[in-house]
Amino acid sequence: MWWAVSLPIIAVLIWSLNIAVTRYVTDYISPVSISFYRWLVAFILLTPFMLSKVWQQRDLIRQHFVQFAVLSAFGMFLYQGLAYSAAHYTTATNMGIINAFIPVFTILVSMMLLREIPNRYAVIGSILSFAGLVYVIGRGDFANLTQLAGHSGDLIMVLAVFFYAFYGVFLKKWQLKVPLLLSLYVQIAFTLIYHLPFVFYLGIDTINASNVASVLYAGAFPSLIAPLLWMMAVQYLGPNRTSIFMNLMPVFTAIIAYFWLHEDWTIYHTIGGIIILVGIALAQKKSHSVKKSKSISAS
Repeated sequence: MWWAVSLPIIAVLIWSLNIAVTRYVTDYISPVSISFYRWLVAFILLTPFMLSKVWQQRDLIRQHFVQFAVLSAFGMFLYQGLAYSAAHYTTATNMGIINAFIPVFTILVSMMLLREIPNRYAVIGSILSFAGLVYVIGRGDFANLTQLAGHSGDLIMVLAVFFYAFYGVFLKKWQLKVPLLLSLYVQIAFTLIYHLPFVFYLGIDTINASNVASVLYAGAFPSLIAPLLWMMAVQYLGPNRTSIFMNLMPVFTAIIAYFWLHEDWTIYHTIGGIIILVGIALAQKKSHSVKKSKSISAS
């Protein structure tokens, strides 16, 4: 079904464009401000549809209260907040490449929390991807890594991606039997609460003609529309086939950044990006084979 294949492609395109928007808007609004406004817009858009459902499902929400709080902290507040901060010090192209590293970090976090021991293919893939990531951060020369101040944005983005890996592993570990939109809405509410101390301490920028389009885009498209398209894709294509499309994010981000932000695509981006994607392919192949063996033994 060609239209089902288009669902994850559009979702990844929306997320890729949001990385470019994140980089573009750094001159017009602070990281705390756009992060807070983004989730506020999403919360306002969802409230008319979800408020009554929240009341109806209040016992279910209370049952998973702590889990919602943890998911919100890692998947929304820390990940996106750090990404907005990283955008001040690195390029959208680098952010897109680093974002593709999520599957490898997920393997590492799964080892820590779920005690899942990867086989040799996952280990090789992880090492390969990490080497590619370091190569990109070092801009093609590992000697440049000694100048950490010049790579602060990349390092912040790596930390953001690492936190997002926790989000995916927690979802897998808990497997909450909660409607997806209800879960999303409650997590957004927690995220807004997490922002309040920073808003009161650092202040918040006003929305004006220079940043309003970016705020509205971030609040509607990557926060609501893209996740819904992705969830639909998982239903029609399955999680394994859908996850492959996430590898398009560095490509889409680089193309958008090249034409819109006039960022350069260099040889070290090509070499490092290929190494990262090859390593991720190995890691995902490992995951598929493990799942297959488990299903055979269970039957």
